[in-house]
Amino acid sequence: MTLRQRFRGGFQGDLNYTFSKSIDWTSQAERLSTSGGNNNAQIINSWVPGQLRGVSDFDMTHQINANWVWDLPVGHGRHWLANQGRVVNGILGNWELTGIARWSSGLPYAVDNGSRWPTNWDIEGFATQSRPIPSAALKRGKGQQMFSDPAAVYASFRQAYPGESGNRNPLRGDGYYTWDAGLDKSFQLHEHTQFQFRWEVFNVTNSVRFDPHNVNVNLDNPSSFGLAGSTLTDKRVTQLSGRVEF
Repeated sequence: MTLRQRFRGGFQGDLNYTFSKSIDWTSQAERLSTSGGNNNAQIINSWVPGQLRGVSDFDMTHQINANWVWDLPVGHGRHWLANQGRVVNGILGNWELTGIARWSSGLPYAVDNGSRWPTNWDIEGFATQSRPIPSAALKRGKGQQMFSDPAAVYASFRQAYPGESGNRNPLRGDGYYTWDAGLDKSFQLHEHTQFQFRWEVFNVTNSVRFDPHNVNVNLDNPSSFGLAGSTLTDKRVTQLSGRVEF
């Protein structure tokens, strides 16, 4: 669904929403390696590939993104300071504010079977969920800890038996979120020459979203189970630029 609107006051933007569900036997996020020992890239039991049926690694139930351009209402021909002199207008007038934001619901991931190869000599496979996971345990923990009760989540899985592939993508981690913005203005230097100044900020809110594929969910490591190791997002970055157009 897309909403595109031009408002009064020089503001225009798009708002997009996607609802989806993707199911397959195997898939892999582009940010992961292509190693043959990677659970996500391989069919573990080639005789019964349907054991791996689950939501795709890239499945995002909800996605929202928006982009906008706002000619700030200050300066000649605009709401405020419309009749000011050339100097005031040159400094305060005719600035443009731009932005783009993206948010998605959580990405799926699975528990690793640990250093055991019950079905495939080269690939460990996933752990098998042995009982329902308490909903309270799945609530977000503090800092890098994904679970409020990692021990309860750990106890909900067992080692896979010979012939089993384990449960693929039964957990949901962080989704993606970022908001980038820019502020720019063009200064007329000559009849055919102008200078554009631009200030851009990436990840304005300095938000942190952890990468589900780097969460320690390995049956060999119960003490650090649920701790995230890296992020999907980069820290806030700002940059200034100038360009002469002639």
